[in-house]
Amino acid sequence: MFRSNRLMWTLSAGLALTLVAGCGGTTKGSDAASGDGGGSTARKADPNATVKEGLKIAFLPKEIDNPYEVLVDKGGVDAVKELKGDGKEVGPSDASASSQVSYINTLIQQKNDAIVIAANDPNAVAPALKDAMSKGIAVVTYDSDAATDARQIFVNQANSEEIGRSQVKMVSDQIGGSGKIAILSATPNATNQNTWIGFMQDELKKPAYANIQLVKIAYGDDDDQKSFQEAQGLLQSIPDLKGIIAPTTVGISAAARYLSSSPYKGKVKLTGLGTPNQMREFVKDGTVTEFALWNPVELGYLAGYAAASLASGQISGKEGEKFKAGKLGEYTIGKNGEIILGPPTKFNKDNIDNFDF
Repeated sequence: MFRSNRLMWTLSAGLALTLVAGCGGTTKGSDAASGDGGGSTARKADPNATVKEGLKIAFLPKEIDNPYEVLVDKGGVDAVKELKGDGKEVGPSDASASSQVSYINTLIQQKNDAIVIAANDPNAVAPALKDAMSKGIAVVTYDSDAATDARQIFVNQANSEEIGRSQVKMVSDQIGGSGKIAILSATPNATNQNTWIGFMQDELKKPAYANIQLVKIAYGDDDDQKSFQEAQGLLQSIPDLKGIIAPTTVGISAAARYLSSSPYKGKVKLTGLGTPNQMREFVKDGTVTEFALWNPVELGYLAGYAAASLASGQISGKEGEKFKAGKLGEYTIGKNGEIILGPPTKFNKDNIDNFDF
């Protein structure tokens, strides 16, 4: 049983919780043809329309074997099944910028009703997604956004500014507010990662973090072995490193695995975004003090309901439209077609056994 209730992160007093352009950051300052949500092809909405049965909805993750995205897409497929539709997950084995394009083209040929995608690159997938929309296919992004005019709705896991700034606060608390830190990210083109890192860098400019120095941003490409090697490289090349932020579930688990059996255990702090099941052993053995995440299954579930509502004509992606997302309740579409799942949860030794995902 997944818990839908979450613990709000403690943020610095001046943190503004304005809605930004989602995980990908590509939604800022971009207006769609409809004037609100993304999409080069405007859709009409009838809030009284019923969700159609038999909808074909495909989920396209950054990488098919990414454990985090497997959970997300499972939630999405479950939502589609609840709605008596046909949900499936397809995707590439690597997270390169152009790896998803051929899958989008195939899904168009198969006449799917909706495509739900976590974009590896906001622009590389845009032409294919625009082609899908021109053929009447609903396009929803989740986790990592595409260019706003290449989709109608973006389902964001949490407020992007909150995610980025709060990770700085977590690492600062753990290293005592002073020392060198590094970031172990996913791919250089990942829109969500780059947005979060941008807010981290801005947060570090505040006087409260004057004694913290960001010395390097490394990229593990959301590949377990490369992330492991990048973590090893950071620790060996920066002998006075005090902390690492890994805002990727693949990166944080790989870094924890290296750190747990290295001489740096207990000396270098690791935090970021991970699932409780991945990180439980590292919290219990003292490698990791605290990290955070939202419920990935609920993220996919919300995206699945959004896609079905969009494909059925209940919503169009316009700001202020509402729809029901099953057991998660009612959601309202925000600026630029963004829907936010909700605030993440912090995990530590006191609560990690309360979660199973």
